Amino acid sequence: MAIILGIDPGSRKTGYGVIRLEGHKIHYIASGFIRITGDTLADKLQQVYAGVSEVIAQYRPEQFAIEQVFMSKNADSALKLGQARGVAIVAAANHGLPVSEYAARLVKQAVAGKGSADKVQIQHMVASILKLNDLPQSDAADALAIAITHANSSLGLVAMSGRSSGRRSSSWRSWQPGR
Repeated sequence: MAIILGIDPGSRKTGYGVIRLEGHKIHYIASGFIRITGDTLADKLQQVYAGVSEVIAQYRPEQFAIEQVFMSKNADSALKLGQARGVAIVAAANHGLPVSEYAARLVKQAVAGKGSADKVQIQHMVASILKLNDLPQSDAADALAIAITHANSSLGLVAMSGRSSGRRSSSWRSWQPGR
């Protein structure tokens, strides 16, 4: 059994999704988002850190998965996303959690069957996979999709593009504190 925390970082909302992997079965535990407010970048990043730390303390995950940085047409947005992502990773590392990263396209492929799936498709597929009565909020659904991708990767169910003879592609990276 493993509890997995998925994080969809954002500068306005950081989504989180918590699942439990028992054997080959995935069970929903919780999801939501951390609303980011404040006037300064430091205030906003502190809220991401505190919010992720609070979720970790509440649900005590054993594994942490987050979306990789993707290149955006807007460099300022990509930089802010990268900073939010960085403090979420530091929160996980400070709690001793191994960190795994997944490309957005891989997450969409793993959950919806196509790398170009939109947010609504992800919400529907996450609700279906986890047998939820309602659609999760979009940031929470993205975080749950990241956690589901990690669970399936742990089980060897995610076909990594470019993966051969046991080597991981650049679409997936794992990092553990002290390594």
